[in-house]
Amino acid sequence: MSETGGETDYGIGEGPGVRWSGVSDKQSYYRLFAGYVFALVATGVATVALAFLAFDIAWDNSGAVIGTALSLKMLAYVMAAPIVTVLLERLPRKAVLITLDLVRAACLLLLVLVTEIWHIYLLVFVFSLASGTFSFVYMAVVPYLLGTEEDYTRSLSRSRIAAELEGPLSPLVAAGLLFVLAPKSAIAVTAAAFILSALLIRAAHLPSSKPADMSPDRLLRRVTRGPALFFSVPLFRAVVALDLAVASAAAMVQVNTVVLVQGMFDLQRDDSALAFGAFGLGSVLAAAVLPLLHKRFRDRSIMLAGLCVLCVGLTLGIVQSSLPGLLLLWAWLGIGVSLALTPAIFLIRRLARPSDLLGLIAAQMSIASACLLVAYALAGWLGAALGMGPTFAILAALCCGATLAFMRLWPIDMARE
Repeated sequence: MSETGGETDYGIGEGPGVRWSGVSDKQSYYRLFAGYVFALVATGVATVALAFLAFDIAWDNSGAVIGTALSLKMLAYVMAAPIVTVLLERLPRKAVLITLDLVRAACLLLLVLVTEIWHIYLLVFVFSLASGTFSFVYMAVVPYLLGTEEDYTRSLSRSRIAAELEGPLSPLVAAGLLFVLAPKSAIAVTAAAFILSALLIRAAHLPSSKPADMSPDRLLRRVTRGPALFFSVPLFRAVVALDLAVASAAAMVQVNTVVLVQGMFDLQRDDSALAFGAFGLGSVLAAAVLPLLHKRFRDRSIMLAGLCVLCVGLTLGIVQSSLPGLLLLWAWLGIGVSLALTPAIFLIRRLARPSDLLGLIAAQMSIASACLLVAYALAGWLGAALGMGPTFAILAALCCGATLAFMRLWPIDMARE
């Protein structure tokens, strides 16, 4: 019996997904995976560098600019990327992935030249549309490179670990670059990672695309099936509440770090880089101890502990007024984000049927992005309109409300783990 009391028999199945061939092209898979990792980290670094660039252009209004830009990024992930992915199904997959990498590199190089705020919005949206589409196409290609379900399951673990580590590692890498380079120079250097990703993909042998039914009904069904499946399972609905709580904390860090350090505290760029690094370090430390925690505690207990850490941290942020305190707070929030979010993908893997796994993981990505869309906008515009103290208070309240929803949707007596 599953944790949902039989809920994993969803009743929305379409039969088995990939028919395993028994033969894996692991050399091509590892090249593709390496390109995916380079692009993933580069995307995270570019997001951090964007905050510095926005501050240089917008100064006091930079929080609102960053919040809007990152909301556009999430809008591209949630709305546009799934549709574009389906529309590109007829095209050669290798050409699509390489083109998307080159588009992202071009966007970053053009971002170095921006002088107006609307330039940032446009380039961030195009960059994010390419990034979201790349992720979906990557997930669609991998099953055809791996000939057994065991190999595919391992690949999902690697991809998820890479995605989880991108969160903490990107601020650390960005901090290192920004200690020695100006934001525009760091963005230009980051563009090289997408060129490297394109070269790795070019060296891989990818399967050809197959003709797809592009009727409006089929397109709508392809885009909406994963989220519909996700919301049909009670425990997955609890993960949605968790995503919203995590987004509240992550948005405060991504949007307002530079505003706090260089705006309120009147410190330098290196101090902002140090603050991003503290958040990343906290996430890495929590990720390092998670295997030990999994041996002693249930997923729900670990997730709930992480959510409580986030609620306390955002509440303490209301009285934050110095860099040392902010460094400790950001490290604390990094620990909470990692503890809360990392076990979610393993919960999905444990409950999902093999034929539904890809759709459910994609749905989790889209739902998490939708939560970030809301949180980025709140963190940016509330910070600009009300100041940092009230913004911390409002996001703390949102995080606490989402935590209570998580506890209600996943009561402690629901099932064994």
